[in-house]
This record gives sequence, C-alpha cells and structure tokens, in this order.
Amino acid sequence: MDIADIATPDFIEVDVDERLGKVRSIFERENPKGIIVQDDGEYAGVIGEKQLINSHVEDNTKAAALTKAVPKIDRHENVREVARMLVEGDTKVAPVYEGEKQYGIITQDAILEAVLDNLDALTVEQIYTDDVVTVGERDHLGQAINRLREHGVSRLPVVNDEGRLEGILTTYDLVEFMVRDEGRQGKQDRRGDTDRMLDLPVYDLMTSPARTATPEESVRDAVARMLEHNIAGLVVTPADDDGEVLGVVTKTDVLRALTYTEEEQMDVQVTNIGLLETLSRADINSAITEVADKYQRMSVLHAHVRFHEHKEKLRGTPLIQCQIRLRTSHGQLAGSGEGYGAEHAFHVALDKLERNVLEVKGFEADERYRGQLLRKLNDL
Repeated sequence: MDIADIATPDFIEVDVDERLGKVRSIFERENPKGIIVQDDGEYAGVIGEKQLINSHVEDNTKAAALTKAVPKIDRHENVREVARMLVEGDTKVAPVYEGEKQYGIITQDAILEAVLDNLDALTVEQIYTDDVVTVGERDHLGQAINRLREHGVSRLPVVNDEGRLEGILTTYDLVEFMVRDEGRQGKQDRRGDTDRMLDLPVYDLMTSPARTATPEESVRDAVARMLEHNIAGLVVTPADDDGEVLGVVTKTDVLRALTYTEEEQMDVQVTNIGLLETLSRADINSAITEVADKYQRMSVLHAHVRFHEHKEKLRGTPLIQCQIRLRTSHGQLAGSGEGYGAEHAFHVALDKLERNVLEVKGFEADERYRGQLLRKLNDL
C-alpha cells in the first residue's frame, strides 16, 4: 500500500519570518497536526507541538528558530517506509510531493486510520513501552516539563503518593495552558506570572481519569480508542487493576510496529539520527547484533535506538541520552545511558542492555506473534 490516497492536500503554511506568537495561536485555534514552514515559497521544514512545548523562545522570535527539517515524501511511497521516516524524524507530520510540486502532507493519524484493520493481529503487550516515566500529582508543572524534556517523551502518567494512577499530563495540555494564559496576560512583562505557572501543582492541569489499555487487548482496539478521543497514547494497566501503571502505548509505538519486516537481518530504527557524527547506522546495527547473537535462543524482531540531546556541553560536545529497546521473542529488553557525544552515549546504553539481557533466562521463541503480525503487515 502506498500513501497516494492517504496524504491530504489540506495543510497550514507559515513563513519562516512569522512570529512564534502567531504560530502558537494557530495551534490553539486550528489544532493542526503540524505546520509547514516556507522560506520565500520554498519548503523549509515543519513545526510540531513538541517543538513549541520544548522551548522557552519568546513570542516575537521568528518561526525559523523552531523549524525542524523533515524529509520530503513522495506521494507514492510505501506506507511502511513512510512510517519509518516519521518515527526516525521524530515527527507526526511530513510534506508530500508529487514530482517537484508539494501535494500536501501525511500525518501519523492518517496512516493509522488506513491500516487500522491490519492491527488486530497485534496485542498491546507486544509493543507498549514498559520503562515508563511518571510524575506525582503534587509535583510542580516546572518539574513535569523538565521530566518531559529529560526523557524525550510527550506524556506522563500522574500518580498519587501511593504510586496509583490518578491522571495523565501531556505536552498538549501544557501548550494549551500556556497559550491560554498568554492571551489572558496580554503583552505585559509576564516573567513573574510564568514563574507562578511553573509552580502550580500537576494536579491542577492533569486530565483525570486517564484513558487506559490492557496488555491483552488488540492494538486495533487501542488505536481506535486513541483516534476516537483524539489522543496520542494510553496508559497500560492490568485488566483487574486500573490503578497500577505498567507502561504507556502510543501512536508512535504502533507506527514503529509497521516497520517490522521478515528480512533475516535485524531491523534497526534510529530516532534523531541527525545527532550521529562518528557513529553510523551500520555501526549501531553491528553492535546490537553482536549482543543479540550471544543468545541464540532469543530472536530479536526489532531494535529501536533513540538519541536525545541535552543543553549541557563539555568542550563543545553535547550531553546525549541514548535509549535502546529490543522487541524480542521474550518480550522487551532495554538499556539507556548518557555520554558526551552520540557514540559515548550509545556504548553506555549498550553495556546496560547487555547486562539486562544476561538477567533474562529461558528464552522461548514466539513464532505466533511473528507470523500473525507479519502476515497482516505484508499486505500493506
């Protein structure tokens, strides 16, 4: 299946010189999946929700400051490859071209709606993220924002003092709140007001109750619920206890599953690949394969490596966080670490991954998962 009938010609454009204040107001008014940025009539990139919340850039700053370069996608590209490009580009929207002419955009939601019926062979347990990051309901919004940035995530399950699920806080909640407050405050000096906003408890802004999914339910049902309620993820809880947080399943997790293949070579996906300098995709593939090959009874179906850059630097080299997650015949295995530069961070995370693999005993192949899922996805 290609994206010819999935891409849409309806999109919003702004110029690189547009004020970020106006861009924020567009998000509030139109609630778009993303905005295409043009520079003198030429495609320059996109601005998404994440860029807005992850920045304290002033409203008078030009849109160019937050514009993210996302590769152009051919209108007839295969949907599986487009899913990979969105995940690796860490974006929910990308420009679609027909030859040299911009046709429109492709969004994460459009792909998921198109492949929804193909997702009934997959369960939430097989794709959700179990190393979940939470925030306390009494924590301040400033702490929540720092946690979102530090871990490169878009949502935080909110828990009470006993660690029980009380709600969910997302980047969208924060964007909406800050834009709304900006409109109320006007153009006066808002530094004091901003400080007070960041001191508000998470409880005041979270959505409660949080929408959930169980490990046993199909991904099709979980995605249908996300689309119905216009949300990007669900908190995963046991079927018999909706207060215990097991993890989170997001639309991005589902897109990542669409990239799984039946090739003998392990499929490796890299998010924020632009941070790689001395390290190549081939180096990453080889290193992970070497770890996996030590345990012949474990079948690695997919590997996801995510790099996240912090502001801290050492002699000009940024502090990088690396997360490695393997989808295997024995469930999920992960390792994370930090270092100055992507190569250092990757090897710290790889060492942690190998230690975690060593702790897992009695690997058993799960061909039912592989067979059912790939039979469905191979039709795409």
